[in-house]
Order: sequence, then structure tokens, then C-alpha cells
Amino acid sequence: MNIFRFAGDLSHVFAIIILLLKIWKTRSCAGISGKSQILFAVVYLTRYLDLFTTYVSLYNSVMKVLFLATSGATVYLMYVKFKATYDHNHDSFRIEFLLIPCALLSLVINHEFTLMEVLWTFSIYLESVAILPQLFLVSKTGEAESITSHYLFALGSYRALYLLNWVYRYMVESHYDLIAIFAGIVQTILYCDFFYLYITKVLKGKKLQLPA
Repeated sequence: MNIFRFAGDLSHVFAIIILLLKIWKTRSCAGISGKSQILFAVVYLTRYLDLFTTYVSLYNSVMKVLFLATSGATVYLMYVKFKATYDHNHDSFRIEFLLIPCALLSLVINHEFTLMEVLWTFSIYLESVAILPQLFLVSKTGEAESITSHYLFALGSYRALYLLNWVYRYMVESHYDLIAIFAGIVQTILYCDFFYLYITKVLKGKKLQLPA
């Protein structure tokens, strides 16, 4: 544990809280990609299968339960409770184009060819691109609500802080994980345009628009 990982975890939790509050308070999931949320749920399910078999720390276990529970709650709110507000027409990204390549890549490039390790690797690859349906939805609709922009910024900050965590661990502990680093770089690059627009527009009170 270090300050960058802790800050990244806080940013991740903050992003989830923003999303859930947005859906619950507005009673609507307009502007939110259900497909991205399904991908994130798959990420947590495949990554945290060791919850009941491997104990690391109370903090680690609490975070795993939190991410599993909140991702499940988000999918429920979008596809069951407030499904009438879900924008099926614009949320049209073909997620099989993400799931299949990530699955194949995890079978080829992993640390160890065991079920748990392959699933963990799959979750790392998938998380790096899981936000694409959300960014695709924003580009199709032309703009994003401020609250949705805050959610995306917090989510992107989480991954950027985790990259700093890996740099810190390499410098202090001489430890590194090329798979996690590579995936983190890919994920952060996907957010670059969004970060720029967020800083130059949203923070100045303007609407965020992504190029179509």
C-alpha cells in the first residue's frame, strides 16, 4: 500500500458513488452506457473470484466486496429498476469486439496458465477498454451531463494514479507487473482527450462534447 494506490482506490470509489447517486437521484440512467457497466461487472467478477479463498487484508476484502456489490447494483438499476430511461439506441457499441480479443489475449499472454491467473489477466485487459462503450455513447449523443463528466474524470484519475503506484513500487520495491502497466497505459491513453475537454470546458461551467 502507498499513497498513490490509496488515492487511486478513493478516486475509484468516488466515481462509483457519483454514478449511483446520479442514477438514484434523477431516477434515470440517461447518458450512462449499460454496456460499459456490464463490462465492469465482468471485470470484478473475474478478478475477485479469490475473495473467499485468499485473504490478503481486511482493506483488500472490503474493497473487493464493495466493487462487486456496487457493480451489481448499477447493472440492476439500469436494466431493471430504471430500464425505461436506458438509451438502447445510442448505447450500441459491440462489446463482443472487446470481450473476445481480451479473452484470447489472456490465454496467450499471462503470468501463469492457471484458471485464476488467466481470469485475473482477462480482467486486467478488459478493464483497460471497458470504458469505450461509454465514450462511444457520449460521442454519439454529442455531449455529456456534468455529473457524468465528473464520473468519467474520477474513473480516469483512478487509473492514472495506479500508474503512479506502479512507478512508485518499481522505484521503492523494484517490483513491476508488465501486464498491469501495459493495460494501465492503454486505459489512461483512452481518457486523454476526455481529460483535456474536462479541464478546459467542464471546470469552466461549459458542457462537455466529444467529437463524433
